[in-house]
Amino acid sequence: MHLSDAQRLDWLRLIRSEGIGPRTFRGLVNRFGGAGAALKALPGLAKARAKPIRVTTKAEAERELAAAARLGARFVAMGEPDYPLPLQATADAPPLLAVRGDAACLKRPAVALVGSRNASAAGLTFTERLSHALGAEGLVIVSGLARGIDARAHKAALASGTVAVLAGGHDRIYPSEHEELVARILEAGGAVVAEMPMGWEPRGRDFPRRNRIISGLSLGTVVVEAARRSGSLITARFALEQGREVFAVPGSPLDPRAEGTNDLIRDGATLCAAPEHVMAVLGPLIDRPGPATGAEEAADLPEAALYWDEIDFSAEPITAMAAEPAQSPLESSLEPAPPRPVPQDDRIILLELLGPSPVPVDALARQAGLSARVVQGLLMELELDGKVWRHPGGSVSLR
Repeated sequence: MHLSDAQRLDWLRLIRSEGIGPRTFRGLVNRFGGAGAALKALPGLAKARAKPIRVTTKAEAERELAAAARLGARFVAMGEPDYPLPLQATADAPPLLAVRGDAACLKRPAVALVGSRNASAAGLTFTERLSHALGAEGLVIVSGLARGIDARAHKAALASGTVAVLAGGHDRIYPSEHEELVARILEAGGAVVAEMPMGWEPRGRDFPRRNRIISGLSLGTVVVEAARRSGSLITARFALEQGREVFAVPGSPLDPRAEGTNDLIRDGATLCAAPEHVMAVLGPLIDRPGPATGAEEAADLPEAALYWDEIDFSAEPITAMAAEPAQSPLESSLEPAPPRPVPQDDRIILLELLGPSPVPVDALARQAGLSARVVQGLLMELELDGKVWRHPGGSVSLR
């Protein structure tokens, strides 16, 4: 399935609009039958807000598309052939991914290598050997372009294939000294991907967002060195939540850079002291056709299943996030049906049940005595009002 130019523009406008994240995007598209219809309905959904939602204009989206094209980046939509299937199978997958380089690299089985920015010499040496060996086995190396372990993993995999995931926009490489490394990755046939807009300077909270993409692109994540408060441990946590394998390289108990990896091993991660330890686990997965992207995979992801199967309020739900179905002249002449109003009492019930601790959406629906469809509609409105947080794994809490 392929988006038309007009649909791609609508998708970009919707995901760039205020307060719209990947899950809200999916809910809106399923509820209204397409991004274009969702954009028209968005102002009405935010009537309860103190101020209206700022919707990205057509001109702003066109400028971003043009800026990306000048850099050689293109926007690939979830469900299109070049969108990486393992990432599509996650609950928080970006609806649009800006890709530079060879998209074929995103279709091959991959493993993430992440670790400390101030890595030890031993850690860098092991990363280089591991990246070489896993690349020789046919695995693409995914990492976050950071200093230390990430950069060494990319450099060692230039010949075999590597993917760099950016925390900012394609024109805001961080750290800036790795612009040359990006050029080498692209020249060698690798790929660089970004979720954030062109011109976006990465901030602290953008790196965990990037980390979920690193783990989502990969069959497994190897943490080489990580202190106890390292961002690499966030990547490992995302990998676990996404049902992927987690490996940790053991280190000296006297080295703070090994505290996080040693903790991971104690908590059940697979010990990695050689490439064979990774291949013993991932080798059988490489021979499979790859992660499913339909009902089979969604059944393992409660939040994704709710969005694809439960959130739709129309008689004909879209069954994938790829392309909005083409409309007949008769259908295109009709205005989209307005959403069914939700009784105010239901909102009160839901708000009373929510608290600061995350609760699964299905449990919330049972406790409220409401259908999953009604609860998802309420949560979408509350999220647009800034009243609830979405958490990985399909849980929500009061903001």
